[in-house]
Amino acid sequence: MPLAVYILGLSVFALGTSEFMLSGLLPPIADDMNVSIPRAGLLISAFAIGMVIGAPLLAVATLRLPRRTTLVSLISVFGLGQVVGALAPTYEVLFASRIVSAFACAGFWAVGAAVAIAMVPMNARARAMAVMIGGLSIANVLGVPLGALLGENLGWRSAFWAVGAASAVALVGVVTLIPRIPLPERKPRLRQEMAIYRDRQVWLSIVVTALAAGGVFCAFSYLAPLLTDVAGLDSGWVPTVLALFGIGALVGTTIGGRVADAHLFGVLMSGIAASTVFLVALALFASYQVAAIGLSFLLGVSAFYTAPALNARMFNVAGAAPTLAGATTTAAFNLGNTGGPWLGGAVIDADLGFAATAWAGAAMTVLALVAVVFSLRLHGRGGRSLRVTGSPAAKASTSTKSTASAPSTASAPSTASAPSTASAPSTASAPSTASAPSTASAPSTASPSASASASEAGAETGTTGA
Repeated sequence: MPLAVYILGLSVFALGTSEFMLSGLLPPIADDMNVSIPRAGLLISAFAIGMVIGAPLLAVATLRLPRRTTLVSLISVFGLGQVVGALAPTYEVLFASRIVSAFACAGFWAVGAAVAIAMVPMNARARAMAVMIGGLSIANVLGVPLGALLGENLGWRSAFWAVGAASAVALVGVVTLIPRIPLPERKPRLRQEMAIYRDRQVWLSIVVTALAAGGVFCAFSYLAPLLTDVAGLDSGWVPTVLALFGIGALVGTTIGGRVADAHLFGVLMSGIAASTVFLVALALFASYQVAAIGLSFLLGVSAFYTAPALNARMFNVAGAAPTLAGATTTAAFNLGNTGGPWLGGAVIDADLGFAATAWAGAAMTVLALVAVVFSLRLHGRGGRSLRVTGSPAAKASTSTKSTASAPSTASAPSTASAPSTASAPSTASAPSTASAPSTASAPSTASPSASASASEAGAETGTTGA
C-alpha cells in the first residue's frame, strides 16, 4: 500500500476528530461563550450543514481541478478553520468557522477517495478505502476522547489547536507524498446523472440514512451532559465513555461490513431496530451509571453496524451516477447529523431533560424502520431504479440484458435483472464512495462488483435476516 494512502488516512483522522469532538466539549464551550448547551449543540449541526451543502457542491466544482492541488487547498482551509475556531472571540465566529471547516472536510473526502483509488490497482481498492475510513474510525476511538481530555484539562480551545496541528502534519504529507494524479479522460455528464433523483428508491435511501444517523446523534451529541448531570459521573469519565462509543463503532463497522453484502435489508432492519432498543433503554436507565456506560458502547456498535448497508443501498440504486452517489450519501448522513442535534436541543429547551434526547432519537429510528420496510416492499414488487443513459451502469445493463433477457432496460434492482446489472455501479462509482463521513463506507461501496449484486440478490430472494 503506498505511503500516500496512509497520509490520506491521517488527514481523515484530523477531519473526523474535528467533526465529532464537540460531543465531549459542549459544557465548557457553553460556559465560555455564555450560551446554553442546546445552542452550543448547534455547532455540531453547523458542521453537518456544511457537509450537506459542501459534499455535492465541491464534488462537482473540483472535477476539472488537479487532484493534489485540490487536496492541498482543502486541507489548508480546514486547518485554518481550526485556528479560527481556537481563537474565536464570539459564538458567531466559532459557528462560521465550523461551516467553513465542514465545506473543506466534505471536499477532501470526495477528492481524497478518488486519489486513493487512483494510486492502487483495482484489486487493492477496498484496502485503500479501508485505510482512509480507518482514519475516521481511529478518530472516534482516540481523537474524540483525547479532544474531551484536552478540553477537561487545558480548555476546549486546546482541542481545536491540536486538530490544527494534526492538519498541518497532514498538509506536509500531502505536499510531499501525494503524486500527480491525471484527470479522467471522460468527464461525467451531470444533467444525465441528475436523473437518479426521479427514483423513489433513491429518496427512500436518503430518508432511511438521515433518520438512522439522526436518531443516534440526537442522543450522542448531548452524551457529555447526560453522563454528568443525569448519570452522575465525574466529568473525567466523559473521554472514557466516548472512547467506548468509538470502540463500539469500530466493532460495528467490522461486523456490518462482513454481513451487509449478503443480507443488506436484514442488516438495515436489525441494526436500526437495535439502535431503537438501546435508545429507549438509555432514556429509561440513564440515571444508572453502569447502564449509561454500557449503552453508549452498544449504541456505537448498532449505529455503525448499519453504515455499510446504508452506503451499499445508496450505491445500488444510484450507482449509475458516480459523481453524485457518494455526495448524496454524505449529504444524507449529515442531514441526520444536523436534524438529530437540533431535535435534541429542542427537547432540552422544552425542559424535558437530557435523557429525553434518547426518546426523541428513538422516535427518529422508528421512522427509519418504517421507511426500510416500505423500501423493501417496493423492492420486492420490482420497483424500478433509474439508469443513466450512456453511463457505465447503463452499458452493463444493456450487455447483460442480451444474455439474461431482462425485460426492462431501466431496472436496476429488479428481480429479472442479472447480477452484473447491479454490480456495475459499485465499480464505476468507486472514486466517490468515501465522500460519505461514514466509518463503514469502504467495506461495502469499494468492494468488488459482486458485493453489490449479492446484497441486492439476497433481498430479492427474501433474505432479510443477518
